[in-house]
Amino acid sequence: MKRSFYDLNYSDLDAVIKQNNLNPSVAAVLFNWHYKKKENTQCRDNISKSSLDFFEQHFDFSLPEIDTVQESKKDRTVKFLFKLKDNHKIETVLIPFNNKYSICLSSQVGCAMNCSFCFTGEQGLKRNLATSEIIGQFLKAWRWLATNRPGEERILNVVFMGQGEPLHNFDAVKKACEIFLSQHGTSVGVQKITVSTAGYVPGLKRWSQEIPGVNLALSLHSPFAEKRNELIPINRKYPLDEVLSYIDKIPLNKKQFITYEYILIKDFNDSPDDAKKLGMLLTGKSAYINLIPFNEFPGARYERPESDKVEQFKAILDTFRIPTLTRGVKGDDVLAACGQLNSRNEITIKTN
Repeated sequence: MKRSFYDLNYSDLDAVIKQNNLNPSVAAVLFNWHYKKKENTQCRDNISKSSLDFFEQHFDFSLPEIDTVQESKKDRTVKFLFKLKDNHKIETVLIPFNNKYSICLSSQVGCAMNCSFCFTGEQGLKRNLATSEIIGQFLKAWRWLATNRPGEERILNVVFMGQGEPLHNFDAVKKACEIFLSQHGTSVGVQKITVSTAGYVPGLKRWSQEIPGVNLALSLHSPFAEKRNELIPINRKYPLDEVLSYIDKIPLNKKQFITYEYILIKDFNDSPDDAKKLGMLLTGKSAYINLIPFNEFPGARYERPESDKVEQFKAILDTFRIPTLTRGVKGDDVLAACGQLNSRNEITIKTN
């Protein structure tokens, strides 16, 4: 079975070329062709016949297939349903801003975290995505823009906030980040990539040494243990205090913050006491708070708070002098907003 070209970071590709006595220049040529130019055909320019034959024989250049596309009529958000080779499906979102885009990538088929505020959690975990399946979301979305919204194919921000817990699939996410960051590849700026986590400690233990410079966002959602236990069940295994102790050790660049995401849920975690406790918890940290009024989905047990309640919550946080932004809703008419992704299918994977 052929190996996917898109599973290789630049160092991997360079090693393959050296091991097979191919021209060393081939690595830069291929990365430039597939990542900078984002060509969807195999490169035949500036590459010898022997190198061409080798890569045709040993590597697969196919990408995930776009199953369906939904475009928001409200704000031009685009949601893709991708079909993978084993017929599993994942969702990816393009979020527009100022004629540019952020892309929200999935890292797993489903998710094992079972967060109660998230539609993805109802799927359970089917499997991890390969690096090629993560990279493929970006490349196919870019090509869709080039075809359907020519002149707008500028994806400047990459956020791992789609389906799955990114740090639960650490190796594939790490390699995807390396490809995005490579000067030979897509050359995404290091502080333009954000990885979100529910607080998966085994991944946080590896973070500082293995993905330095990339932004981290923690799904915090409550400073109170009993509430966070309900929202994020792994809080019972990896309590918030332990999670924060690892995050506090992450070296940050100048003007870099840890983003703390806080889903505001009506009559659950939106009281003045919740806001004050959150402010006290994060005071003195290099923190940035992202308030996200709950986005409802079919069968959700929670409701979105009134806008005045959201404003009151933010006003209390402002007294702690912690930078706080209330995130606007985009793509909710096509279930593309935060917490609304779900790509149920009937395929099950047999495990030994």
